[in-house]
Amino acid sequence: MSVSHILGVKGRSVITATSKDTVQSTAQKLSQHRIGAVVVVDEKGAIAGIASERDIVRALAEHGAKSMAMPLSNIMSKTVKTCKVGDSETELMTLMTTHRIRHLPVVEGGKLAGMISIGDIVKFRIEAIEREAEDMKSYIASAG
Repeated sequence: MSVSHILGVKGRSVITATSKDTVQSTAQKLSQHRIGAVVVVDEKGAIAGIASERDIVRALAEHGAKSMAMPLSNIMSKTVKTCKVGDSETELMTLMTTHRIRHLPVVEGGKLAGMISIGDIVKFRIEAIEREAEDMKSYIASAG
């Protein structure tokens, strides 16, 4: 299964923020959209960073409530691992496990084209395993 297949089912929309957005507004955005991370984009729409729930928790632990008024640029991860539309599920799992990340922006033609989360991969992997099990049951029943 490829990134292209996952995006074809889940869609390509990505919730973004800017580095000037506050941590508070970003936390509200995460809650409103029931997501775990936002891609931070610059004025041209290029990826400038990523901010996750973990980043917000770390900021709270270090700076307390005053972190909520900070700009996202103070807490976001500036080094962003990305994936491509043709990448496989195995490549995604390896990248996420190696770098201990849960969200991968998808880049196509140099532009943000979607977002894949570990939850997306797990969901599609479970569906594939269930399909395989049903196919095996059907095969065994017809061979009997």
